[in-house]
Amino acid sequence: MARLPRPPSADQLARIPGDWVTLSAGAELWRVYPRGGEFPTTWQAFRAYGPLAVRFDHHDPSPREQARKIYYVAESILTCVAEVFQDTGFIDPSENERWLVGVRLARPVRLLSLRGLWPTRAGASMALNTGDRAIARAWSRAIYEAFSEVEGLYYASAMNAHEPAVVLYERAEDALTPAPFFHRALADPTLRGVLEQAAATLGYGIGP
Repeated sequence: MARLPRPPSADQLARIPGDWVTLSAGAELWRVYPRGGEFPTTWQAFRAYGPLAVRFDHHDPSPREQARKIYYVAESILTCVAEVFQDTGFIDPSENERWLVGVRLARPVRLLSLRGLWPTRAGASMALNTGDRAIARAWSRAIYEAFSEVEGLYYASAMNAHEPAVVLYERAEDALTPAPFFHRALADPTLRGVLEQAAATLGYGIGP
């Protein structure tokens, strides 16, 4: 079994050279987000409430509104769909009034990559991308505290063949352009073909 211990201290992590990825200004990222449900939000809002049971929330434990904020995106629509609906394997376009948004970066963003050998050098493994979420959240907190320059993580999607996914910390809150380049409800008929293709590719079910 791939190793996934709890992280070392932030001071110890800071001594391990990072594998850095810089997303350039103009880079396009995708996000599926809810306008309804328990945690409704807007396309550009970084979530201050946390941590939730999500892999890389870097909030301090116990769940509450915090200065630390998080924003999950990906380089492809398929990865977004795979991640958002992973717990049920069923795409429900109307659930929680979900919308698909395409955003661009207004400036470069510096990310620590978890897709290569850095997890191994740090004492973990690629299981950081796929294993116990509570331990992964602890790693995210330690990384955030170890590297003052880190603005997020570049990781491997466990649900879409390790394709790139991105989590941004609030340090990158000013990195989004003022308006998205794409923004539609998942229930919009123009997205039906995209969702049906995603369902077929992933083996997910799909609702009306």
